[in-house]
Amino acid sequence: MSNVRDFASPVRPTWCTGCGNFGIWNAVKRAMAQLDLAPHQVMLVSGIGCGSKLPDYTHANGFLSLHGRTLPVATGIKLANHGLKVICTHGDGDAYAEGLGHMMHAARRNIGLVDIVQDNRIYGLTKGQYSPTSDQGRVSKTSPWGALEEPVYPLAAVLAAGATFVARSWSGDLDHLVDMIARALQHRGYALVDVLQPCVTFNRANSYDFYRPRVYKLQEEPGYDPTDRTAAFQRALEWGERIPIGIFYQVEDYPSYEERMPVLQSGPLVKQPLEKLHPQQIEALQAEYM
Repeated sequence: MSNVRDFASPVRPTWCTGCGNFGIWNAVKRAMAQLDLAPHQVMLVSGIGCGSKLPDYTHANGFLSLHGRTLPVATGIKLANHGLKVICTHGDGDAYAEGLGHMMHAARRNIGLVDIVQDNRIYGLTKGQYSPTSDQGRVSKTSPWGALEEPVYPLAAVLAAGATFVARSWSGDLDHLVDMIARALQHRGYALVDVLQPCVTFNRANSYDFYRPRVYKLQEEPGYDPTDRTAAFQRALEWGERIPIGIFYQVEDYPSYEERMPVLQSGPLVKQPLEKLHPQQIEALQAEYM
């Protein structure tokens, strides 16, 4: 059986004391151990940002990409070896600003990725600029008169794009977060897990004390149906005195992108024998890449 210690890395986190990333980091490891995954069965992909350092601090395969390019790289990895569990870990700036266009297409393709967004509603690594999920009026280094724009609603956006698994949790409830990540890892296609996390240094407004009395669990709401896309849209737009967490939407009867690709029907590309190629094709590949 897998154990959380199997994913322990000698590299120690440099996050600020109290950062919500610690909860996310521990939840990812616990979810992988809970599903009896081994480090070699997992690929962690990230971009640029405080949260994107997570692969450095975890004993598993890892790839650090460019800012906002987490999902294209993860898509390539998944198609090269769809036998891997590919987990993306990046912040709201990386995912919802530079990377939002990529997210829309990953969702509509239903590529088999688990997309964990560490949403602290601020740019932390670059020292406190407002992000796409910052509240309107947020005073920051790049908005001294307050952010002019309305924040994006990422869960509603991916629902519109066709996502088949949309969930939210927060770093102050570790058991709930582990459950959401584990469920996402068991999903058939693209799975977004938006994680609300306090940034104790640059966003003290959205603190643990802010979230704790506001979050409520959708699965405890009488009659809530996670297969009802219209109801999921309504909850995805809810923000303020009440903030829903849990599975907003989940359907399992739609095949993933990799399941629909004929070339992958024989198994992961990395395990398919080169004998299937003509000698001329092998020579052309060697000439190009060796």
